[in-house]
Amino acid sequence: MRSRLASSVYYGWVVAACCSVAAAVMFGMTYSFSVFFDPLLSTFAVSPARVSLVFGVQTFAIYVGAALLGGTLDRFGPRPTLLAGTSLLGGGLYATSLSHSFVALVVTYGLVTGVGMGCLYLIAYAVVPHWFYRRRGAATGLASAGLGVGMLVIAPTSAELVARYGWRATFQVLAVGLTAVLLVAAWFLVDSPRSVGADRSSEFPGGSGTAGGERDAATQSDGGDDVHDSDRRGVGETVFSLPFALVVVGWTLIYAPLYVLVNHVVPFAADTGSEWAGVLALSVLGVTTSLARLGIGVGSDRIGRVRVFVCSSSLMGLSVLALSFAEGPFVLLGLTACFGVGYGGNGALLSPLVAELFGAENLGTLYGIVSVAFAFAGLFASPLASAGHEAFGTYVPVFLAAGAVGLVGAACVEGAGRLRGVL
Repeated sequence: MRSRLASSVYYGWVVAACCSVAAAVMFGMTYSFSVFFDPLLSTFAVSPARVSLVFGVQTFAIYVGAALLGGTLDRFGPRPTLLAGTSLLGGGLYATSLSHSFVALVVTYGLVTGVGMGCLYLIAYAVVPHWFYRRRGAATGLASAGLGVGMLVIAPTSAELVARYGWRATFQVLAVGLTAVLLVAAWFLVDSPRSVGADRSSEFPGGSGTAGGERDAATQSDGGDDVHDSDRRGVGETVFSLPFALVVVGWTLIYAPLYVLVNHVVPFAADTGSEWAGVLALSVLGVTTSLARLGIGVGSDRIGRVRVFVCSSSLMGLSVLALSFAEGPFVLLGLTACFGVGYGGNGALLSPLVAELFGAENLGTLYGIVSVAFAFAGLFASPLASAGHEAFGTYVPVFLAAGAVGLVGAACVEGAGRLRGVL
């Protein structure tokens, strides 16, 4: 069946769809944490801060796990990585349903499930660039658009299941259901174009259908000869270079406002008497992010991926800055939509950015390492926002600071692009 598909459509699009499924499951579960917050709080009789710690551990496990497992993806291929992630996610969720101590909850839902999500995260973002060159932005946009689908489907489904059957049964249903979905995606996912006889001549200059040209073509990028030099000089030299450091710092600062907004937009809206708008804002964020990932991904192939990434990141920072002065629920929703467009734009270009700046030869390893930025942003941004709100009694200075930090992050990535000669 896979070979028949490859003869009728470029199989890279099938791979992109499989990656989109991985993104939907990974982000759908991540952003569903609030659904389980109160049930876990009442079951384990711990403070809200300790329940929040589970989310922090899970976030850290996702992105540190991705950094540690990036080399595994490069060495063994996407299908074994996806199967490993599926096993850890499904097993972790089912074990969570059986947890009767807070420590067990942290281990099963925080660590085990988090590492499984880290595998899915690598599949979602680091596989597609090996299949695409001319339409890399469009394909990665399709793959990452699964984020919004997951937010729209998994969170409300989980909420309904929790209300009807309780959180333990919900985790069991999710464990079985998500495992089944991921196994189907794993069946369609292949480790190389050769395994299905895919013709990549439409994507890569000079063609890449031969075994000898497959890897060389996958490492081509818009960055020119410097990017190819980055492929040859090895991971170590790339990781300790100034442009790579600027990307890591830039991503940390760019995505700090994301964690501030996602975790604090509801109480921010409640402070103004419009809590409903804060809840609705999360759905608006999911919809606009998905649409932007598809549209901006296509546009970036024409305009330039690094340039579009910087502009999208700047829009995120400016939107959060403007939220500080938002008056009324509809202004809040409008600015959240603007933020979603920016988040969707740069979210569609995460792995293409790394491939364009540093080459695709060791993309799994490099992308995993740079993704540690999300771990730091997730660990520190939300607690600092809470501390700021407690100190000032308002979210205005918190959102001002978050927006400014995001703009500095965009400038860091722009600097990396100029140093690499792609801007």
